[in-house]
Amino acid sequence: MTNHSLKDYGPKPFKVNIRKITLDNPNYRTVLWTGNHMQLTLMHINEGEDIGLEMHPDVDQFIRIESGQGEITMGDMEDMVDFKENVKENDIIMIPAGKWHNLVNTGRTPLKLYSIYATANHPNGAIHKTKFEAEESERYLY
Repeated sequence: MTNHSLKDYGPKPFKVNIRKITLDNPNYRTVLWTGNHMQLTLMHINEGEDIGLEMHPDVDQFIRIESGQGEITMGDMEDMVDFKENVKENDIIMIPAGKWHNLVNTGRTPLKLYSIYATANHPNGAIHKTKFEAEESERYLY
């Protein structure tokens, strides 16, 4: 595999070993590719941390777990998340637009995953080393 630095390669054609780059990602969130209708991000969620309860009104989301374990919750309202499932390596999660959701790392190692948003959901080229940094950078976007 060609060594890729962690930056946004979109919207140019791009090829990568997704498993390797996901496992090697040290950042809470790295936007790796942004196109006109889709975005690929890598995530590293530390033990006991989560993505935080959120909802994307016009964005469908696909998540694949590359390593670690967690719990995904989803629901139609912020205070009513009635879908709960444990997730682990090789599992995928489909999150429809308009669903409130959260993913919590319940394991003893970092939860490593990649996420595809259709359409793009984060600023082009964003790299957030921590969840706090991610939240601070996007506080006024919504």
